[in-house]
Amino acid sequence: MTVSIWQADDKQSVYEVDFLIVGAGLVGCAAAYFAVQTGRSVVITEMRDIALGASSRNAGFMITGPDTYYHRAITEYGHDRARELWALSERTHRIWRGWIGQFDVPFDPCGSMLLAESADEARELLQAARALNADGIDSEFIDGDPLERGYFAAVHQPNDGGVQPYALAQAAFRASGAALIANNEVYRIEQPDAERVHVYTRQYRFEARHVLLCTNAYSPALHPYFAGKIIPTRAQCLVTAPLSESVMPTCGYSDYGYMYYRMTFDNRLLIGGGRKDYKALENDTTDDRITDPVQRYLDAYLRDKFPDVTAPVERRWAGIMGFSVDGLPLVGTLPDMPRVGFAVGFHGHGLAFGAGVA
Repeated sequence: MTVSIWQADDKQSVYEVDFLIVGAGLVGCAAAYFAVQTGRSVVITEMRDIALGASSRNAGFMITGPDTYYHRAITEYGHDRARELWALSERTHRIWRGWIGQFDVPFDPCGSMLLAESADEARELLQAARALNADGIDSEFIDGDPLERGYFAAVHQPNDGGVQPYALAQAAFRASGAALIANNEVYRIEQPDAERVHVYTRQYRFEARHVLLCTNAYSPALHPYFAGKIIPTRAQCLVTAPLSESVMPTCGYSDYGYMYYRMTFDNRLLIGGGRKDYKALENDTTDDRITDPVQRYLDAYLRDKFPDVTAPVERRWAGIMGFSVDGLPLVGTLPDMPRVGFAVGFHGHGLAFGAGVA
């Protein structure tokens, strides 16, 4: 989001801050909690309000592990790093579950199923299950379709579940004790000397000792370092009207992660994904409007896999994820501003890694 000269003329009031976090999503609120625990005085600034971006526009899947099947993660990242990623994801879920219990956040410990939509994907799931089991990770390969909806095989991960992500982000913020400046777009960041960072926003010019960017998909708009490293990518969902009974006993995740579906807490069927055939349309955009091709795909998927669901679709939405080049979060400090850190690029898996990375 840009800021015009009429909205802010660089003469805003100065706001001195010890530790400034930019972005009040799940990661920013979790980072605020940990910073406060170390004795920092923390302010979060956000261009909208708490968790109004991708943090509350996702499907609420607390699925363990990276954005690829486990055996592929071993091949791509190495065995030690794959195990480290799994452990980081487990740590993240422990943190979330602490706030879920403390603040009574809606959560369904229903586990998850990685489901195969083809014979080839079924063979991949078998390899993934063998790799998980070899590392002592609790999972079960199911040869055949446990849902009787046209899938070929599944891997059941019993420790996963579905959460209300907006409520979880609100809980993380409440736990942090940080101050919040909402509706406050950032348009420039400078580090004039070794001790201070200037962050220009519509309401204030912050002078901060430390800054942490938790801006995910919107990071390239704040600093050129993120160009080509973080790719804004649109994800879309729909939900039906409430159903008389549940049609999904778990969180389903299929077509190599391009499709996902679950029941909401008021018994609606949520289906998301559908961008695999429309990457040119859905990649490299911060426009969170829905698009007809993807929504038609989701409608067709609903008819094909859930023909017993006759309730109308009542809501459609989109959110912007921050994809990294290698599928892993990007964490560090800006090369020209050593007092500006970042934790971005969660590749659609902020609920899997966000709190652990923060």
